[in-house]
Amino acid sequence: MNVSFAKPATPTAGALAVTVAAGGTLGTTGKTVDDATGGALTRAMAAGRFAGKREETLTILAPHGLELSRIVLIGLGKAEQVDALTLQAVGGVAAAALEKAGDAGAAIALDLPEGLSLSPADAAAEVAYGARLRGYRFDKYRTREAKDQKPTLTDLTVQTGAPEEAAAAFAPRGAVAEAVAFTRDLVSEPANVIYPETLANACVGLSAFGVSVQVLDLPALQKLGMGALLGVAQGSAREPRVVVMRWDGAPGAEDKRPLAFVGKGVTFDTGGISIKPAAGMEDMKWDMGGSATVIGLMRALAARKARVNAVGIVGLVENMPSGTAQRPGDVVTSLSGQTIEVINTDAEGRLVLADCLWYAKETFTPRLIVDLATLTGAIMVALGTEYAGLFANDDALAAGLAAAGTAVGEPLWRMPMGDAYDKEINSDIADMKNTGAGRNGGSITAAQFLKRFVGDVPWAHLDIAGMAWTKKDSATVPKGASGFGVRLLDRFVADRYETA
Repeated sequence: MNVSFAKPATPTAGALAVTVAAGGTLGTTGKTVDDATGGALTRAMAAGRFAGKREETLTILAPHGLELSRIVLIGLGKAEQVDALTLQAVGGVAAAALEKAGDAGAAIALDLPEGLSLSPADAAAEVAYGARLRGYRFDKYRTREAKDQKPTLTDLTVQTGAPEEAAAAFAPRGAVAEAVAFTRDLVSEPANVIYPETLANACVGLSAFGVSVQVLDLPALQKLGMGALLGVAQGSAREPRVVVMRWDGAPGAEDKRPLAFVGKGVTFDTGGISIKPAAGMEDMKWDMGGSATVIGLMRALAARKARVNAVGIVGLVENMPSGTAQRPGDVVTSLSGQTIEVINTDAEGRLVLADCLWYAKETFTPRLIVDLATLTGAIMVALGTEYAGLFANDDALAAGLAAAGTAVGEPLWRMPMGDAYDKEINSDIADMKNTGAGRNGGSITAAQFLKRFVGDVPWAHLDIAGMAWTKKDSATVPKGASGFGVRLLDRFVADRYETA
């Protein structure tokens, strides 16, 4: 879907979306359209009990007096509560309402409340951003879809008094939206298409944006001594990869140390010898969601020319049961030299991350490390699908991430850590074991495990198991792969670490 900007004007064809404030209050454009249709908007709002609540919609078909196919009223909610997320929701709701309506072109007329903190150009850019996020669709494998189920909307125009300024404001947002779509594509692909080698190839493609990419293959990983990661991979016919992506956007910065982002990339997780139940196992294609977010973030930073030095590291493996697979009770030696007793082969993501975290710390001396992983079902028991779990050894880092998550609508909830939990992963025969005792506090003991591989570097772990995939639509995220974390981390970097 192409998104553009234009001066306010009533279209002569296609569809028109009009924003309406709480209480069904029409703005300038709404009143003009209402007059042109002989009061059709006012009558429809009364008949449909439309109150202009946030994300509320009402469609008026073939309005009298205008050559439009439909008018879609979209609620803004209370004027004093309209913010960037509200406007993104307007764009997303409009895209969802219009994408299959039959029109190739549509426009959104913004009647904005007085006192809005955003400029008209930024407001229009946020609406376009939301439309682009919601307009995502993964349909490459659909060959017999009914015509009326296919999207028809190809061009969406957001009306604003400052179209050129809006286009400039949208450019970096558009780059992030494309990175989110790229992330969603990676997570949506089946495991026979995305596996360690092909996912590494997708990373190599980021070189087109100026990202420096290094792929470490099996011999390189063996030479380094990544025994924890290799133990997970040894049961699969697919060889593992670790990919290092660098974006040096601030070569003249006083502190040249990069920000490090590490992602779990288990391209399919059967659980290994500790095999998962059959029901729902198809979902385990998205156990590489953490790595996809890191890859998408690196694309976003490079595409919008972020003034920051960043490194993204992803550990890519497939966890399979076979005659060569790792067994419960095996002991592996991690890259750090610490030994790990493998109690459960389905607690594999932390083994992958352990070696990647240590590699990031030792190789790049980063300013901070943030890792992302669809790590535990326990975090979903605790938080459902409303928040990702946040664990950290640094309060300022945790606060910065939480603030960024709130700002972009990808919320985090900080979880506890401590010595009492850490003792749960002590082993009788090795330096540690990869799970705690029983199911209690499973997401916390997993975080405690990871903490043993970051040293004194400020570090945060985001357990996104409940957020990488959604089974229902929201204003800016259609059901399926969400791309969770790309917007959050991009905002975190922009707000706190980009140079002037």
